[in-house]
Amino acid sequence: MSGLPSLTRKPVYAPRGVVATSQPLAAAAGLDALRRGGNAVDAAVAAAITLAVVQPGSNDIGGDLFAIVWDGQRLHGLNASGRSPAGLTRAAVVASAGPGGRMFDRGWLSVTVPGAPAGWRDLHARFGRLRFAELFEDAIGYAERGYPVSPTVAHHWAHGVAVQARLNGLEFAPWPEVFAPAGRAPRAGELWRNPSAARTLRLIAATGAESFYSGEIANAVVDWSARTGGTLTGEDLSSHRSVWVDPLHASYRDHEVWELPPNGQGVAALLALSILDGVDLVGAPAEQRAHAQIEAMKLGFADAQAYVADPDVTSVPRMADLLSPSYVESRRALIGDSAAEPVCGEPARGGTVYLCTADANGMMVSLIQSTYMGFGSFILAPGYGFGMQNRAAGFTLDEGHPNVAAPRKRPYHTIIPGFLTRAGEPVGPFGVMGGHMQPQGHVQLVAATVDAGLDPQAALDAPRWYWHSGLRVQVEAEFPDEVLRGLVLRGHDARRAADRDVFGNGQAIWRLPRGQGYAAGSESRADGHAAAY
Repeated sequence: MSGLPSLTRKPVYAPRGVVATSQPLAAAAGLDALRRGGNAVDAAVAAAITLAVVQPGSNDIGGDLFAIVWDGQRLHGLNASGRSPAGLTRAAVVASAGPGGRMFDRGWLSVTVPGAPAGWRDLHARFGRLRFAELFEDAIGYAERGYPVSPTVAHHWAHGVAVQARLNGLEFAPWPEVFAPAGRAPRAGELWRNPSAARTLRLIAATGAESFYSGEIANAVVDWSARTGGTLTGEDLSSHRSVWVDPLHASYRDHEVWELPPNGQGVAALLALSILDGVDLVGAPAEQRAHAQIEAMKLGFADAQAYVADPDVTSVPRMADLLSPSYVESRRALIGDSAAEPVCGEPARGGTVYLCTADANGMMVSLIQSTYMGFGSFILAPGYGFGMQNRAAGFTLDEGHPNVAAPRKRPYHTIIPGFLTRAGEPVGPFGVMGGHMQPQGHVQLVAATVDAGLDPQAALDAPRWYWHSGLRVQVEAEFPDEVLRGLVLRGHDARRAADRDVFGNGQAIWRLPRGQGYAAGSESRADGHAAAY
């Protein structure tokens, strides 16, 4: 199978509960948890664990996790991202990278402590209803007995195999045995098994993730680190903790958009939407609306790149100050009729999965997990079947920058779950995965929902633009010709993209009026769907 996917899906309407993911087997695992009496958190955790098996290029057991939970009364945020090893210093990276070098994006110097297993445990411990071990059953079954690889996953898997083939070093040697046992990536429809991952998941399920951070799995990871030049130690793993946080919000028209505070980049989306909230676009031509969104997004990124870092380690501006009316107004004043080039860093692209769930009692979950770039660091401990993330690539080596590499520090994080409310009442969870695309996807999805009144499926499938740096803007094949021409006339270096890879993909669930169920979407750029009952 080849070519661009069709963007023709219809929204899924659910009377009781729904699970939307980028992979059908994961959606089915979450739906099964709901049918067995679990709640939206049980469903989200079951789906997330399954995604670590069935979509391994984008996320894995060795990745990170962020979540927003609506418990029926209020929102809760979980930051389950890991910190850098104590031995990861700027000096150590500079010594390996050489003068003028940058952070490594593969190998041990890109590894941070994985937070996903602790995130699964902590979400379940606070909100879950089913037994923790029940949430692993589908994932273990697919890892042990195998599953047919889906088309989009197969496409990105092949790219990962090509990247790994160019890497040298003993630390990378076990990876092909697990992820390319035939000397290549599995093709769409081919059965792939990972019995080592099944064993790892059983250990995590049986010990409440303790084995991952201070038991057998931790010992294997630390041993491989010591044997192959890594800096990760047993203390780095055993000291890991998730953090419960209060989500941030910004007003957009008559809605409120919620994101998690740093070290994630959600503030970029909130700044862009706050700026746009004061721009009168009623009745404006489509190209003017797109121009305003792109310019607002650039300004949001300029501040996120400058200020987002680990607030536990370094001093960063209060997010309330960045979102204050006076500051937002000063940024809004910078938007003119022509494309501008604000100062910002060179952002990175990433590999991620996003899912959302909702249950019959009104609980809803927005969850995202990732190993960052495709297949992360390409490091795995022999015999345990999972890859380690490369989130340390999110640090900078610029001395004096809040996000400079340092020990026991969480890097700038691209993955951001979102949530939408109106007058304090929940509308629902949403997210768009894809590194630098994520805040841009949030802005475009919210605008399509609030301004254009699109259902979640149509809002997700609407043709997108993507800004990376400078004046360059890429648009999808379906993007209207007249809007593209209008952007070019305003000074944007706008052109159609060769493929859809940069535009991300996501899910959304909106609560229907008067509590009559849910409408859900899972966009056509990926393999997944919304599974409902």
